[in-house]
Amino acid sequence: MKIPSEIRIEDFNYPLPDSQIAKYPLSPRDSSKLLVYKNNQIRSKAFSSLSEELPKNAHLVFNNTKVIPARLFFRKQTGALIEIFLLEPILPSKVISQVMESSDSTTWKTMIGNKKKWKDEVLSLAIPIENGTSLNVKAELVNREENTVSFKWTGNISFAELVKVFGEIPLPPYLNRKTEEVDKETYQTVYSESDGAVAAPTAGLHFTDNTFKRLKEQGIKTSFITLHVGAGTFQPVKTENALEHHMHSEQIVFSKSFLKTLLEDNGPIIPVGTTSMRSLESLYWFGLKVWGNRQSQIPFKIEKLFPYGFQESDLLSKKKAIQAILDYMEYQSIEKLVGDTEIYIFPGYKPRLCEGIITNFHQPKSTLLLLISSLVGDKWKEIYDFALQENYRFLSYGDSSLILP
Repeated sequence: MKIPSEIRIEDFNYPLPDSQIAKYPLSPRDSSKLLVYKNNQIRSKAFSSLSEELPKNAHLVFNNTKVIPARLFFRKQTGALIEIFLLEPILPSKVISQVMESSDSTTWKTMIGNKKKWKDEVLSLAIPIENGTSLNVKAELVNREENTVSFKWTGNISFAELVKVFGEIPLPPYLNRKTEEVDKETYQTVYSESDGAVAAPTAGLHFTDNTFKRLKEQGIKTSFITLHVGAGTFQPVKTENALEHHMHSEQIVFSKSFLKTLLEDNGPIIPVGTTSMRSLESLYWFGLKVWGNRQSQIPFKIEKLFPYGFQESDLLSKKKAIQAILDYMEYQSIEKLVGDTEIYIFPGYKPRLCEGIITNFHQPKSTLLLLISSLVGDKWKEIYDFALQENYRFLSYGDSSLILP
């Protein structure tokens, strides 16, 4: 695949009225609309009919990350309110699952609101809990330039439990409203499991227990991986040439059992959401990195433009790439593969594992819209025009689409 000399981000703009941005989700979750793009045709269906629209023997792959209350507020004695937004952990590990289990201290890269009011003092907070006792939490700014913050606390509880006590779920900025109590439930998928995301994999918000039951009845396979969605997912592309955009990195986790399932499966793999697609495509490229090289320890890191430096003749089949990773894990005695990806999927990219996608409708001039265009080319404009004319609800709490190129 060749890298184009330029991708004009203005070519991926469209008018999105505020009235079509869904501020709240529908109830029940599966009562949303479903735009179906299949056989080069666009149709409008109900999300509850998803199982009937999928190809036979399809294999849906879900992202089971769980949104953490990543917005933490500390009030100084002067009354100034400091907001600390968790981005990615640094200590005691960079592996999010390990950090969430920490029981006394941890250090994170963050974004800080009202930082100019936070000098060098240690911020502290006493959180009342049961039996009249309280948890004491301290935050120290250890690197002002890099927004690195260290947290220490009492109470012998995990960091995951701690942030649930006093943190706030971070809603997408384009919702333009404060987080409400109901968002704690509605901004999580029903299958969320692994604490660590600061944004929900929103394509999965439509799924209910009934949806999974219907999928099973239709013989549709379902599997789960983990990509901890970062705040970078909301960053619009601000450079005229989209190739110059700084692509965010996100942590992904794959189990050996998932890879074995993938290897045995012959049906079309359809990711639920852009995060699942990024994860699966990154997996393929890691297979290429470890092919014939299982004895060396190779970090699972997929750089922004790594996929674009190869001739077709250099590449592996889907099965060979997955087998290469399994051989590598076997040799290295690894049960779970943890890595980072900043893969940038834009027009000209050829998907290696994925044969479609279930996804919501994305912001104008976003990397997520570029990803959709990699699947359908300029047809994205027709799809989005249809959705706007049919009064679909857009963005995180909006309606869904099934795209089968």
